Amino acid sequence: MGRTISQKFNTAFLQDTNKLNKFKIVLSNKFQAFHDLLNGEGTTVESNWKGIKEAKKGDLSNCVNYRGITLLSIPEKVFNRVLLNRMKDCVDAQLRDQQAGFRKDRSCTDQIATLWIIVEQSIEWKSSLYINFIDYEKAFDSVDRTTLWKLLRHYGVPQKIVNIIQSSYDGLHCKIVHGGQLTKSFEVKTGVRQCCLLSPFLFLLVIDWIMKTSTSEGKHGIQWTSRMQLDDLALLSRTQQQMQEKTNSVAAASAAVGLNIHKGKSKILRYNTACTDPITIDGEDLEDV
Repeated sequence: MGRTISQKFNTAFLQDTNKLNKFKIVLSNKFQAFHDLLNGEGTTVESNWKGIKEAKKGDLSNCVNYRGITLLSIPEKVFNRVLLNRMKDCVDAQLRDQQAGFRKDRSCTDQIATLWIIVEQSIEWKSSLYINFIDYEKAFDSVDRTTLWKLLRHYGVPQKIVNIIQSSYDGLHCKIVHGGQLTKSFEVKTGVRQCCLLSPFLFLLVIDWIMKTSTSEGKHGIQWTSRMQLDDLALLSRTQQQMQEKTNSVAAASAAVGLNIHKGKSKILRYNTACTDPITIDGEDLEDV
């Protein structure tokens, strides 16, 4: 706890000595509250740690472009770092090797390089290859929280930490900025919080479970079954039938946790294939590119 509170003080905002001292005093006052929560002496997170959401993105006349942005207080950011440090090491060892998003010593560049090598080898050896680039619709906002709490326990996260995280989401409300004014608040019952330190980690568990569930029955096609960068998935197969089966399986597992595949943004790549039958989701063809 002490290491977390003392880290990253050398920021632009905290170069001012007076601001730095005031900041340390605030954190010190919250230290006991953090300690009580982590030791199971309390499971209720202060309401002002939960933040407010403001929806703003893209064309403001189109509601589809709106996203919630969670404005967290500094004490909650520090506390979330403590929780993340206590969870990530034991959980990381259980995640699939194909997942590179928000993991130590892994990067999107490695995933791109691996995928490029697979494509090059397919072209060189004239072997068929299907790639389905899957995109989720409002991924962070759609996760079913009841399932998320179960997955945290499934991956071995201590119950007291699960209770703390769940408490931080209980009673979470959102306000919309319209015409320079805030609307009345309304409760948000699904999804993980945008701009929260824990959200990528929580979402990793959801995606990992989806892929483990949807690819557990048998091995299809080439050795590399998929490449993953958080919620950006690339399914790989050698035949149209195998790709359709994988796509159906991933779509079903995703729906079970509240996620929907964006049919308009998911794309199919084909190399050295004679079959032109489309890959579909719920009867809708995915575009070939």
